[in-house]
Parts: sequence; C-alpha cells; structure tokens
Amino acid sequence: MECRVLSVQSHVVRGYVGNKSATFPLQVLGFEVDSINSVQFSNHTGYAHWKGQVLTAEELNVLYEGIKLNKVNHYDYILTGYSRDTSFLGTVVDIIQELKKVNPNLVYVCDPVMGDHGGSLHYVPEKLLPVYKDKVVPLANLLTPNQFEAELLTGRKINTEEDAVEVMDLLHKMGPETVVLTSTDLPSKLGDQFLVALGSQKIVKPDGTKISQKICMDIPKVDAVFVGTGDLFAAMLLAWTHQHPKDLKTACEKTVSVMHHVIKRTMAYANEIAGPGKRPSPAQLELRMVQSKADIENPAVVVEAKVLKKFSN
Repeated sequence: MECRVLSVQSHVVRGYVGNKSATFPLQVLGFEVDSINSVQFSNHTGYAHWKGQVLTAEELNVLYEGIKLNKVNHYDYILTGYSRDTSFLGTVVDIIQELKKVNPNLVYVCDPVMGDHGGSLHYVPEKLLPVYKDKVVPLANLLTPNQFEAELLTGRKINTEEDAVEVMDLLHKMGPETVVLTSTDLPSKLGDQFLVALGSQKIVKPDGTKISQKICMDIPKVDAVFVGTGDLFAAMLLAWTHQHPKDLKTACEKTVSVMHHVIKRTMAYANEIAGPGKRPSPAQLELRMVQSKADIENPAVVVEAKVLKKFSN
C-alpha cells in the first residue's frame, strides 16, 4: 500500500534542514512525501548570511485549500518541525484536525522544536509554549522532544532516569502513544563521550490490555555542530516505527544508527575539506545525505537500545 506523508517544515536552497533533511530519506524508504515549506531560505541560519521568505498562516491555508479542492487530502502521516509563529502553528493544528477526520488512522509525528542546551538556546517565542501544550501535543501520536523541550511541556525537571520516565509518562497523558527524548543531560554508563536518549511506547494489545515499553540508548557524541539532524531523526523515526509499529527498541536502533552513519560520513568529509587542525565551516558540515543513501535504506545497527525492564510492563 502507498504511504503518503505531509511534511510541514522549512526549506533551504543549499544544504539540509527541515524538509530537505526529511524528504529524501523518506522517499528512499518508499514513502510519498508532500512538502509544505514553512520558510524558503537560501541556507540555514548558522551561516554568516541568509536570505529568504516566510510562509504566513494565510498562505499555508491557501496551499491546503488547493489540496482539499482536488480531494487529495488523504494522508497516512503528517510530520511537523520548527515553527516560530503562533498563528502559523494554529493553522497547522486546524489542518491536522481536519486530516484526522478524513483519515482517523492518520499518525501525527511532531518534533516540538523550542530550544536546546539546558534552556540557553530558545529558538521560538515563549508564547508558542501554550499552543504546543494545549493544542499540538494532544494531537500528536509520536513526539520527539529533547530534554529541555520535554521539561517545558511538562513543567518537570529531569535529573535522573526515574525523572525522565515520569516526564515521558506525563507526555503520554497529554496525548502521544510514543515519546522519544532525543537527547538528555543524564550521565551515560559508558562515560562522558556518550549522551543518553530514552523512549516510551504505550501499546494496546488485541485483548484490550495496555502495556508499555521503555528503552534507553547511549549515543556517541560528536565534537561539531550539525544542523538538520533533529529533522532527520524525526523523519527516520516515522519511517522505522511504520516498519516496526510495536517495537520501539528496533525502530530507535535503526533511527539512531542512520544518524550515526550520516554524521560519521559528514564529519570525515568536513575534516578532510577543512584541512588539518581547522574547524569545518557550516557549509562543510552540511549533512552528506545523498552519499548516505545505502545506510538510510539498510542501516547497520551500531547503537543498541536497552529495555528498561523495571519501568516496562
């Protein structure tokens, strides 16, 4: 069966971020991807210069109206990432609600991009938080916040593994059946060269009983700033949870392994181009996406997820 994704994210002419990060890997894995570009920029904003246009809520509505008038608004998945405007996000919510009426089985994958690094980086205005909490998260089936975003959404701090599990359970109560904390500041048992990610999935068995699987992963750190990796993560999690709908462990292992291969290839290329002892530029650190096609299609699993048995049932 054909599987169609509506992806509402940013677009760049040069490089990989937003829809540019999500579309190619999803297509490679057999998904039809319909893209709405929330912005069109020359490149991502980590460069010295960038130019471009921003799509307004009204313009978003016009695009959706066109799809609707042609009666081609049946989607299996919707994927959203960065949004910095309350009216735009409100319109996205209206569209998702309508799409869920058209197809009650539609799965909404939401990366609630708000900030990073312990709250030192706020990507969006704070007035977006209540829209995410009250309108967006309740519609989401799969949510991929980092630690900071998960703390913002729940009002709880994460200092221990138990805290992280509690926060994921609180997020479940808000709506999503699957929650993945893409990165945390929790100490890894493998040492400070690793960061900890956690996941939780609620599953209703055929007999109606509810079970949950909680997992934890130690992901190797990389000494560089990449852009577009969060967008790639959410897209790959969409793809691999589609392939493994009741096995979050396998879906996360494949997702994180794709990330590892793409980042490793990008790092090797960037260091080679930059030359010995020089830090690569943003242009040199653009993800090596096309070159990673084989890894995207069939990733060798290099990061194993552990089931947190004491928190799973």
